[in-house]
Amino acid sequence: MSARLTVQETADFLRTLDGVLILTHVRPDGDTVGCAAALCRALRGMGKAAYMLPNPEITGTYEPYAASLWAPEGYVPQSVVSVDIAAPNLLPDNALPYKDAICLAIDHHGSQEFFAARTCLDADAAACGEIVYDVIRALGAPVTPEIAMALYVAVSTDTGCFVYTNTTARTHRIAAELMDCGIDVGAVNKALFRTKSAVRLAMEARMVADMELYDDGRVVVMSIPLSLCRELHATEADIEELSSLAALVQGTDCGITLRELKPGKVKLSLRTGPRVDACAVCRVLGGGGHRAAAGATAEGTMDEVKARILAAYQEVMG
Repeated sequence: MSARLTVQETADFLRTLDGVLILTHVRPDGDTVGCAAALCRALRGMGKAAYMLPNPEITGTYEPYAASLWAPEGYVPQSVVSVDIAAPNLLPDNALPYKDAICLAIDHHGSQEFFAARTCLDADAAACGEIVYDVIRALGAPVTPEIAMALYVAVSTDTGCFVYTNTTARTHRIAAELMDCGIDVGAVNKALFRTKSAVRLAMEARMVADMELYDDGRVVVMSIPLSLCRELHATEADIEELSSLAALVQGTDCGITLRELKPGKVKLSLRTGPRVDACAVCRVLGGGGHRAAAGATAEGTMDEVKARILAAYQEVMG
């Protein structure tokens, strides 16, 4: 049974640690990378040894925030901490040896499985970055510009640059406090939210052209087959955050994106409005997340997984 910690208790526990290794999740996004980088820098600022476990799937979008923080080969940690990870099946392969040694998990997913010895969970937080910000402040560690930028990336990416429904007044207050640390967010906002490669735009065009509508247009399904990725020579950076595209279709409040990871394995992502509990739908297929944004990974062909997620939608909606 995982012990539940408050933010202050989490800070107190972190003060007792040294030789820390911080884990991020598969297909790392801005929240998990930003949280890990910020926490790592804060612990180092307190004189502790701290590193991030190299994540083999990190893209060029987020690698700069972690570049100087990767653990060297052969590093043997005394303590292992995870950030923005709801379940052990979200650990990268190279993190699996540490699965049973995680002493602290910091997370904001309602589907948290409490796999760590201790868990700091706030399922109402828009991003894990909000929790890590509070933890760093409770530690009394200075929020340097480098830490502030990492946390800004965490919070801004998980809220879609502050436009998703999970964005709260607290989110904006934290963003403002981070900006007061002297960071220039203009270039970051442009790179993360207002710049797309030609390949990315071509992928979006194909996804829209081939989309399917269900339940009187309230559900839209978009697909990213391996064949499309190969045809367009798409990189992981080209594919990042494509799961938000389906939810942009007018009249739709359940956007489903299917991505073929390899033959027989499909990642699905849901983005929903108030009518649909995305987490409940994905839980039917063994996944989880938040009410308005959730996902799962399923075995089968694209058509088989599509049929299963649509059946799960019908089951949850009654």
